[in-house]
Amino acid sequence: MDVILVDEMDQPVGRMEKMEVHQKALLHRAFSIFIFNGKGELLLQKRAANKYHSAGLWTNACCSHPAPGTDTLQAAVKRLQEEMGFSTPLEKAFDFIYKAPFENGLTEYEFDHVLIGTYNGKIVPNPNEVADFCFKPLEDIRNSLQSHADKYTAWFKIALPKVEAHIRLSPGA
Repeated sequence: MDVILVDEMDQPVGRMEKMEVHQKALLHRAFSIFIFNGKGELLLQKRAANKYHSAGLWTNACCSHPAPGTDTLQAAVKRLQEEMGFSTPLEKAFDFIYKAPFENGLTEYEFDHVLIGTYNGKIVPNPNEVADFCFKPLEDIRNSLQSHADKYTAWFKIALPKVEAHIRLSPGA
């Protein structure tokens, strides 16, 4: 699968195969989906053991890369269905750039579009992608991040405080 190479303004500058991008640590477009239930709890997923990095770690509901020529929001809605087995409206919250090297020599260097949605229905995750899932109150997640940071993905640790700040600053929050 090819991903979209971008500059620091999220302007496309090319395309490249996903693994090669992660081997060369090139900036590319990605999205991260955060799903809350009606009680304000955040949906977490534990990444499957076969993932090429961050396997077995807890993270937000879904992450991926839009394919070249694909709208990021449409790609996110499709990937959420494929990975977690449900659809719900998503809204763009913000974006940020992060770089995280992994022990296996790969590096995530992403222009990450953060999308937020609400969902209270049935979840049927793809076992090839997801080992486990749960909804947790944000306070419990913050406490767990402080005591067990190694159980969470690199991007989740960066994105969660930004998501919380976005929610605090949003009208009607």
